[in-house]
Amino acid sequence: MIKNYMKNSKILSSLRMKNLIYRLSILTLSTLFISCSEKNKEEWTYIFDGETFNGWHSYDSDSVGNQWSIENGELIFTNNDKESGHDILTEKEYTSFELSLEWNVSKGGNSGIFYGVKQIPEFSAFSTGPEIQILDNDNGYAGSDLEYAPSLFDLVKSNNSNLKVNGYGNWNHVIIKIDHENNLGTVKFNGELAFTYPLSGTEWDKLVSKSKFALGSERSDATYAPDFGKFKTGKIALQDHSTDVKFRNIKIREL
Repeated sequence: MIKNYMKNSKILSSLRMKNLIYRLSILTLSTLFISCSEKNKEEWTYIFDGETFNGWHSYDSDSVGNQWSIENGELIFTNNDKESGHDILTEKEYTSFELSLEWNVSKGGNSGIFYGVKQIPEFSAFSTGPEIQILDNDNGYAGSDLEYAPSLFDLVKSNNSNLKVNGYGNWNHVIIKIDHENNLGTVKFNGELAFTYPLSGTEWDKLVSKSKFALGSERSDATYAPDFGKFKTGKIALQDHSTDVKFRNIKIREL
């Protein structure tokens, strides 16, 4: 009986050890998976590969129009039909992230970078996504100080006197951080902090209420946009504003 007891004890101990090893293995794999997921979120990912339009399409099409081309790793818009509205969007939607890219606008040129865009057929990227302005500040048209680069178009301008916008034909670098967890948008431009702003709530609503996007706005340049800035998750878009512009080194880091 003693021998059987000892044998059973050994079997039980062995089973317990195997169970412990199994549990530790599962815990280790889970930890590695979480660690890798967090690491991937922290890493920059290029959303334009410099060679193809993979991951992008026109607002009103599944493909990219012939106004857009790729050369020397640059994403180029050429105004070859004198009409605007050929914005391009990412296939993927994003919520909280940092977006980094460089832009180079033509003389008198105008364009923009949108986030939180929803592809609603009767509207455009401009109707739902807030825009970080791209402009040849020296020669392009701006209706107010809120329309110069790199403003949050018609909502927030930069008061940083050290900020320098390179003129047409030169590259500018912008980093846009959208952090919904802390309700904070941050724009850095050519190495300088341009401005911060709220992404939602009372303060955001105040900004919109004074803009051309306000529902029922009586401004002469009012834009009907009932869903403007309301989507925390959406696509990133680059604007066709009927003037030539180039982009490069477009990458994102999800938060």
